[in-house]
Amino acid sequence: MNKPELTVALIEDDNEIVEAVTLTFKIRWPQATFLSSSSGEEGIALVERNNPDLVILDLGLPDTSGFNVLKEIRRFSHVPVIILTARGEEADIVRGLELGADEYIVKPFRQMELLARVKAILRRHESSGEELPLTVGGMSLGPSVRDLNLNGRRVNLTRTEGIVLSQLMRNVGHPVSHSILAKALWGEEYPGAAESLKVYVRHLREKIEENPSDPKLLLTRIGAGYQLAKPQ
Repeated sequence: MNKPELTVALIEDDNEIVEAVTLTFKIRWPQATFLSSSSGEEGIALVERNNPDLVILDLGLPDTSGFNVLKEIRRFSHVPVIILTARGEEADIVRGLELGADEYIVKPFRQMELLARVKAILRRHESSGEELPLTVGGMSLGPSVRDLNLNGRRVNLTRTEGIVLSQLMRNVGHPVSHSILAKALWGEEYPGAAESLKVYVRHLREKIEENPSDPKLLLTRIGAGYQLAKPQ
């Protein structure tokens, strides 16, 4: 099947990474067009001016943090963003995802994995608005997966959190396996997916639970996955 045309904004100051990423796409996704910037401020303007289909963002930029770039982009765009960085600390991963990144990949990256993540992000970006809104008790998700109303309180979710929650809402009262959640997010399960899911579930609990340390809504079912509790 032919891959769709794709415009990618690459915000990265390392020429070797720029060449590696563009070469990866050139071989496997020749329809892709690249716009690149080596600085954060220029990258923000690039995204605002060109409205790309995807942003690949480094965190270690010369003029400003990639986190600041992501925050600015999220002020005007829901474009899918992949953070591609050498920073693999959990705190950085958590911060990037909380600020609205759709994926976080640590360098050195594997070329085929990068392309697989891109395809999965684009699939869920296109399909994430399907079958919404969803309502379970006092919880309503939609019209976008980012928009949650919880007992009259508006809660802003990241796209990834919204997709996880939508899967749980569709199966309320029943456990949803790591494998099903991973496929909904990334198209397939991969090593380390369960650990990534833990991060997203923790973020969701912080947003929807009265006491995230003692969850009553989003439950862990050891050996089975996660489950959204049935409303009383």
